[in-house]
Amino acid sequence: MDYEENLLFTPEGVRDIYGTECEKRRRVESGIHSIMNVYGFQDIQTPTFEFFDIFKQERGTVESKEMFKFFDQYNNTLVLRPDITPSIARCVAKYYADEQLPIRLCYAGSTFIHRRGYQGKLSEISQIGAELMNDASSDADAEMIALTVECLAKAGLEEFKIDVGHAGFIRGIMEETGFSKQEVEQYKTLLANKNMFGVEQMMEEKDISPEWKEFLVRLPDLFGGKETLAYAKKYIHHPLALEAVERMERVYEILDIYGDLGQCVTFDLSMQSHYEYYTGIIFKAYTYGTGEAIVTGGRYDKLVEQFGKKAPAVGLAIVLDQLMNALGRQKAEIPADENGVLVLYHSAQRKTAIHTGNRYRDEGHRVMLMRKNAETGLDEYRQYAEQHQIATVLYVESDESVKQL
Repeated sequence: MDYEENLLFTPEGVRDIYGTECEKRRRVESGIHSIMNVYGFQDIQTPTFEFFDIFKQERGTVESKEMFKFFDQYNNTLVLRPDITPSIARCVAKYYADEQLPIRLCYAGSTFIHRRGYQGKLSEISQIGAELMNDASSDADAEMIALTVECLAKAGLEEFKIDVGHAGFIRGIMEETGFSKQEVEQYKTLLANKNMFGVEQMMEEKDISPEWKEFLVRLPDLFGGKETLAYAKKYIHHPLALEAVERMERVYEILDIYGDLGQCVTFDLSMQSHYEYYTGIIFKAYTYGTGEAIVTGGRYDKLVEQFGKKAPAVGLAIVLDQLMNALGRQKAEIPADENGVLVLYHSAQRKTAIHTGNRYRDEGHRVMLMRKNAETGLDEYRQYAEQHQIATVLYVESDESVKQL
């Protein structure tokens, strides 16, 4: 393969999206955006690349080796954003420094993360998200989960579940165990992998009470409804873990007021997040046939403060690529634009064709003007229209005759 042929291909981790697939994505994205708007969220757009320090690991975002890095003319290290939330936190600290009432922002954009060793996974990830700042309440947590449910329903997704956990729960549990830093990391890795056998083996070597040992062994598999929270409260004593459970209980009660949304929620007490900046409620949405979350979100009350403004916050990010895959597997109907019109004409009837096209556009139709090629038959134009989801084909035979094919 020579150099010119290589230029037809994209780099590893990115891909082209075109035609019907692109149109369906735009429709799904538009529907989700409309839901966020009616919830009061206003649009924000942040740069695709920023200074490295915005996303450095100390802020709780991704590791440096996972970022796409480069340098500007002043030798500053820049990165393609691996996460949009820190960018929005920076914006809020800069442009809303004195605002004390809630700030609601929503966005659509791509993040970029190195995916070495993850065959088939994309490095460019399309997201649609929302962030609610200056609100520390459990009502805000519940609203973001309710918003997630409405957005997924608007997209046409069925039979999805939202797993809810709390970042403070695991932190409290680990403090109560008295584990060393190395042991904490070992246990958290076993939790993330749902490795109950590994946890059992680890617990055999620990000098802790049988009851506490039983709870830590069960924790990787501890998920379900409100009864899961009641079970946990029998064993835990650490204030941080107890506060986490009580917060989840309040959120559940509020979700029921939204319209019995508690049925969409499952509590996963072993849940952890890839991002260390989460401080409270965390949640992930899943549907059948997919192993990865289609929505991630949670509370991050300390992140904005790192940029100079104390502002509790909670947010969500819908992974558009995962959502579209799920909709495809569920064979969800994403209606195409059936309002299209193709106006076919000869050069002698150009004026009539243009006026006809403008009239249909004024009525809200998507109109394509096409000068007819003498060597191309009408059947080929009909097939072209069908392939491009154009419902109506008009043929300008003369200035007095425009017929529908």
